[in-house]
Order: sequence, then structure tokens, then C-alpha cells
Amino acid sequence: MDRYARNKALPEIGDSGQNAISDGRVLVVGAGALGSVCAMYLAGAGVGEIGVADFDTVDISNLQRQVAYTEDDAGLPKAEVLCRRLQQLNSQIHVSAHRCLVSSRNLAELLENYDVVADCTDNPASKHFLATAVPALGKMCVTAGIDGFVVQVATTAPGATTFADIFGVEPPSESCGTMMPCAQAGVFGPAAGMAATAQAAEALKILSGAGKPLINKLLRINTLDMSAVTLDLS
Repeated sequence: MDRYARNKALPEIGDSGQNAISDGRVLVVGAGALGSVCAMYLAGAGVGEIGVADFDTVDISNLQRQVAYTEDDAGLPKAEVLCRRLQQLNSQIHVSAHRCLVSSRNLAELLENYDVVADCTDNPASKHFLATAVPALGKMCVTAGIDGFVVQVATTAPGATTFADIFGVEPPSESCGTMMPCAQAGVFGPAAGMAATAQAAEALKILSGAGKPLINKLLRINTLDMSAVTLDLS
């Protein structure tokens, strides 16, 4: 059986949409709670080229929410471990581990090989940097984040609403480092999974042409009462 038959059965995707997904190239920046889940869904859907950029290693404290890893992975580079998982899930795709800190010095070079960026970083400074720099290079950036129990997802395109427009902040950062670690802020594990799943859906919609991306919009889900709202920011 065709492994992508369930995708192709959807009228909004079909054969042409699946072919576009298979030709698609996504760079996942951050291999933590968001990236480890988002990348798995992208690989399962058959995204032809997936890059994972992360400079960190697996820690036992990550396993509360970063479900792609196991205790045996502690101390190993996240980017390399995740890419190995992706290849085990789908041997038909190509994956690349970029064990580096994404910054203004290397972003343009990294983006030459990708169509869409999934911003899976864990702090406002990194998100502001990517949501500003990626569209400036002519690419689309799908940003997801968690504030305790609250999920937030938005897509930034060239000329569209920016991270600063939404949140009114411009942290002085030109790299994807850590400004507010999860150890300080706290993270509800299932909320991270919901954010990452919505992020993967956005990337697949962009690649396949199905539906409408969250451009000039912000999706917010509060997992405490399961309320959801999509704010129009245009």
C-alpha cells in the first residue's frame, strides 16, 4: 500500500499536493519540545528534505515533553538523534542534522536549501529573530510557542504581520540562543505537543497548498479549559 494513501485521499491534498509535499524542504530550528514532535509529523507526511538545527544535547529533564528521545539518548546531540529517528520513520526522505547555533551569520546559507522554516525555539528573542529574518530572505516562517498551558501559533510571510507586531517586543538578539529557559518558565508537556502538531499542519498546508495558513493571524489554545481563538491581526 502507498504509505501516503491517507494524505492523497484528502481532496484538499490529493496526488498533486502529496507530490508538492514530497518535493518540499523544511528547516526545523530547535529540536526540543516543539521540534522533536513537529519534525516527526513532517517526516511521516513525506516532506522530501528536512533539516534539524540545534546546538543542544539531550537531558533527562527534557523527557517530560520531548517524546522523540529516550533515556539512552541523554548527553547525545539532539539534532543527530532526532535525524536518526526521522530516518527510521521514513527512509524515503532526506534528513540533515545542523549542529549549530542559528544566527544572522549562517541563516542565509542554511535557508538556501529550504522552502519553509519551522521556528521551534523556546524563547522570545529567538522567535523575534527568526520571524523577522526569515521573511526578509523571502521564505515563510511558522512560529509556535507555549506560555505555561497556552499554545500560540502564527505564520509569518514576507510583508505580513511580524512577531513584534503581535507581541510588541523586539528583544536584542541575532541568534537562536536561550533567553528564558523552560526550567524557569515551566511547560505543560501536552501543550507543547499540541503546538508542534499545529505547526506541522501549517508547514504541510503551505507546501501542499491546502487550506489557508495563519498569515496575519494568531491561534491561541488554552489547555486548562480547551478554549481556542484565532485572532485576525491584519
